[in-house]
Amino acid sequence: MSVPVIDLGAARGGDRADRMRVAAAIDAACRDIGFFAIDGHGVSAAVVDDLRRSAHTFFAQPAAAKLGARHPVAGTNRGYHAVGGEALSAAMDAPAPPDLKEFFHVGPVDVGTDAYYTSAEGRQHFTSNVWPATPADFERAATVYYRAMAGLIRELMRLAALALSVDETFFDDKIDRSIGTMRLNYYPAQHSAPAPGQLRAGAHTDYGGFTILSGEDVPGGLQVRARDGRWVEVATAPMRFVVNIGDLLMRWTNDRWLSNLHRVVNPPAGDGRPRLSIAFFNHPNYDVTIECLAPPGAAKHPPVRSGDYRDLKYAKTGFAAARQRD
Repeated sequence: MSVPVIDLGAARGGDRADRMRVAAAIDAACRDIGFFAIDGHGVSAAVVDDLRRSAHTFFAQPAAAKLGARHPVAGTNRGYHAVGGEALSAAMDAPAPPDLKEFFHVGPVDVGTDAYYTSAEGRQHFTSNVWPATPADFERAATVYYRAMAGLIRELMRLAALALSVDETFFDDKIDRSIGTMRLNYYPAQHSAPAPGQLRAGAHTDYGGFTILSGEDVPGGLQVRARDGRWVEVATAPMRFVVNIGDLLMRWTNDRWLSNLHRVVNPPAGDGRPRLSIAFFNHPNYDVTIECLAPPGAAKHPPVRSGDYRDLKYAKTGFAAARQRD
C-alpha cells in the first residue's frame, strides 16, 4: 500500500466532470488510508522555497536567539517551542517520552476587528503572532505561505463537498475564519541514541480538517498506519504536498473518511541530517457545530463545537487555547 498522488490541475482548470473525477479520487484515498499527495496545486515554488529558506536559517541559530521568539505566556500556540516540550502521542492517551523536535507555531495572519475575533472567546483563538528578529524576511515569507495554504484549503474543501454529495460551497462559510495554525517542525540531527520509545513525533491523529504538509526527502520521515496495522513510508518533497484529514473532518463525514495515525520516525544511526516539515492545519471556525453528514438517526457521533474540540485535544499535549490579555 502507498499514499496515492492526485493531480489537482484538472480540477482547477477543468469543467464539473473533471472536478468530479478529482473529487472521487480524494474520496477513495480518504476512505482507504486518510492520506493523499497532490501535484498541480497552483502554489508557486518561490512561495515554498522562501519560507523553507527562512525556516532553515531560523532553526540554525543558537538556542538563545530562538528562545527570544517565544510567546510570553507559556502554553500558547504561537512562536518558538524548544525540543522536548511536547509528546504528540499524549493526545491519544498514550504517554511517551517527549518528541525529538522543535517547532515554530504561526496562527492566522489575517485577523478582523468584529466580535468574532475580539470577543473573549475570539481572543483565545486569535492572539497575535510572535515573530523572530532574524531572519528579517521570516514574517513576510510565513505570511505569504499561510495565505497560499488558506486558498488551497478552500479548493480542497470544495472538492471534498463534491465527494460527499453536498453543495460545492457547503464548507465555505465554515472555514472562512478558521482557527487553524501552521507549524514549522524542525527535527534536529540526532547525535545520541533516543530514549526507548522516543520518536521525532509520536503516533497521533490531527485534530481538525485537512492538513497540508511540505516535507523533505530526508531519512527519518513520515509514516502512516495502514488498515492492516503496518506502518507505510510516505514520500515527501517540498512541492508535492501531502494531505491528510483530521478528527473533526472524520466526524463530519460520519466516519466515511479516516483520520489516520501517523508518526515521524528517527533517522538511521549516524545520519547527521536535520529535517524540516511545514504543516498547515485547517480547523473550522471556532463557533461551527460539527454535525455528521448522515441520514436522520444514523449519526455515529454527537454534535461538537469546533473550538471546544480543539481545546480538549490541546490540553492533552500541554497547550492551552491561545490567550491574549486585555
